[in-house]
Amino acid sequence: MATADYQERRAAIEDYFDRTAADVWARLTSEEPVSGIRETVRRGREQMRNLLLSWLPDDLAGKTVLDAGCGTGVIAIELAHRGAQVVAVDLSRSLIELAQDRYADLPEYQRIEFVVGDMRAIDDRRFDHVLAMDSIIHYEPAHGVQTIERLAASVEESMVFTFAPRTAPLAAMHAIGKLFPRGDRSPAIEPVSPRQLSERLSQSRALFDWRQGRTERVSSGFYTSQAMELIRL
Repeated sequence: MATADYQERRAAIEDYFDRTAADVWARLTSEEPVSGIRETVRRGREQMRNLLLSWLPDDLAGKTVLDAGCGTGVIAIELAHRGAQVVAVDLSRSLIELAQDRYADLPEYQRIEFVVGDMRAIDDRRFDHVLAMDSIIHYEPAHGVQTIERLAASVEESMVFTFAPRTAPLAAMHAIGKLFPRGDRSPAIEPVSPRQLSERLSQSRALFDWRQGRTERVSSGFYTSQAMELIRL
């Protein structure tokens, strides 16, 4: 069962992406011009997206993949293009509706089930792979690990996800963000040291039959995120 602080955080994230940031993310995930700062974020996200996708098989025919925190559906479409049946879940109804509007005419769309809700709640399904790009980064490390544990129970082969690595630039941006009025803030990311996260995952009883695979950091201007792979033994 989700704790009260997790539920509070989830509600803040849902509210932000539904009400405050929907237009920003619509532009960021399109080909429309954006500011120089957001262009670095766009490039970083594209690099990270390509990295995570490269860790999954090129041929996903017959496989079912969970896109956890699918946003505007960019990754979901690529997974479906590779032949996967995709369950694409996101807290934000606005972003899900944008994804449906953008891709409804594509043949790959027929292989995607878009779901508005919590990625933790998709626990009555089985998946071959899970991909979670920049969706766990808004939760404190303990909750992030709990989310990975919940997902792992439904996954047959691998999980690839990102976390916010604790670095000096990220710490500075986190501190600056606290200076803005509360109504103007996005939900802060929750940095964690790669070593600490690795230890938490290694010590998890729920992940006893998983091993840690590749990890790689992507830095592009105002975008910094680190990918990690978990593989079922």
